[in-house]
Amino acid sequence: MNALSKNLGAGIDAHAGGGQWGPVRARALALAIACALAPALVTAQAGPSRFDRAKAPEPLAPRPLNVPRWTQTTLPDGAELIVSQKHDLPLVAFSIDFVGGADQYEPADKTGLANITASMMSEGTKSRTGDQLSDDLELLGTRVGIRVGDEAGSMGFTSTTANFPKVLAILADMLENPSFPPEALERLRARTLVGLTQAKDQPTAIAANVFGRVLYGTEHPYGRFMTEEDVKGITREDVVGFHDTYFRPGRAIITVVGDVDPAAVKATVQEALAGWPDGGSRPSFDYPPVPAPRPTTIYLVDKPGAPQSVFAIGLPGPKRDTPDYYAIEVMNTILGGLFQSRLNHDIREVKGYSYGVRSSFAFGKGPGPFYAGGSIVTEKTDSALIAFMAHLKGVQGSVPFTDDEIVQAKASLVQSLPQAFSSVNATAGAIGAIYLEGLPQDFYQTMAQKVDAVTRDDLVRVAKKYIDLGHLDIVIVGDRASIEGPLEATGIAPIVHLNVEGKPVN
Repeated sequence: MNALSKNLGAGIDAHAGGGQWGPVRARALALAIACALAPALVTAQAGPSRFDRAKAPEPLAPRPLNVPRWTQTTLPDGAELIVSQKHDLPLVAFSIDFVGGADQYEPADKTGLANITASMMSEGTKSRTGDQLSDDLELLGTRVGIRVGDEAGSMGFTSTTANFPKVLAILADMLENPSFPPEALERLRARTLVGLTQAKDQPTAIAANVFGRVLYGTEHPYGRFMTEEDVKGITREDVVGFHDTYFRPGRAIITVVGDVDPAAVKATVQEALAGWPDGGSRPSFDYPPVPAPRPTTIYLVDKPGAPQSVFAIGLPGPKRDTPDYYAIEVMNTILGGLFQSRLNHDIREVKGYSYGVRSSFAFGKGPGPFYAGGSIVTEKTDSALIAFMAHLKGVQGSVPFTDDEIVQAKASLVQSLPQAFSSVNATAGAIGAIYLEGLPQDFYQTMAQKVDAVTRDDLVRVAKKYIDLGHLDIVIVGDRASIEGPLEATGIAPIVHLNVEGKPVN
């Protein structure tokens, strides 16, 4: 699938049970408490406020970064086991991350197979139906999340310490013994086809698909997206084959964070996954070359009557291992990474053309795209394009970076680091990312220093290097009858017309 956005992590959350009260009694209790406190609240609010609204509140002191320790071992089946102790709450986050994803293991003519396989693994095992799986997990106050993304996959859950072995046993059953019932596949296929039909009427989805197709073409995994033909052609045998090939310990990184003992966890994990067949290796992430750069062009997809035009401007960018990573992050934070970034402040706050625009670099194992865009009110499509181009040029030196911008961008990147370790889930994701991305072990400890070392000259240099104004692909999905003439009048670039699948039209 296309690489407009590449995200790692299991997307897992815990579901708290309602207990004996249930939702109705809980609401009644809350209402009773509110009524009892109402007189006191009225009395408390009757006096004069001591809050001086004419004075801006002082910012809180930055939170210290406390990176937890962890242990790393390799299990007999080849999986890596990472364990980090966090004893403040009786909770455990567990995840199995798989190196490589759909881009590496999904056949080009079966786009969507990885996603469907992941969904099917919750539909039942050899000993449990899908409903029984759901009921058993609900009784334990959790769920098992399964996904296969573009370059990584995961299975995981969050549980109480006491329930950890029981939930892990259920995950192992889903991993080792999925039944893939044919009726569930047909239900999922029908639901997916409905979703694809609906997506053809959603300008944002159209823009994402066409953007990837324009930047990378059909021969590169980043340029592919799921179609009805792909979904109709996926068989149960395809699902079984993908599962048997992909979900293997040789490419697995198991991360356990929480109220645990490393030695005990190792024994528990090995016992639970004793039936997991050996095998699997990590991919090389060899990608085909991207298409040769083309002169800047506007690719217009007609969406008659659309009240907004969706922009996706960009070009293939650098891989995650680029030495310019930190300079790019600071530069993009100023350009379009923050709410008060140059793009959003001007196009949303000053001009009022949009509810929000942004920019990003989708760093991956391959050349993930640079992207700038958002939804623009139709009658301001041409004006917004002029503004986008002005800001892309501005970060290349015509509008110098100010001291305030640089300080704010660096602070935003560094001061968000403690959040990466604020919970067992966040900590598991942060530690897992080091191994998935092949980052140095001291990545988090040294990030502040490396961000601080970025200079103003570095920002201009990477903007010029990675935002090539002469070879941008500008995808716009909107009402052609209303916006084509004004776009032509800007003289920014010639216009090529595409359909919703990114194919040329007259």
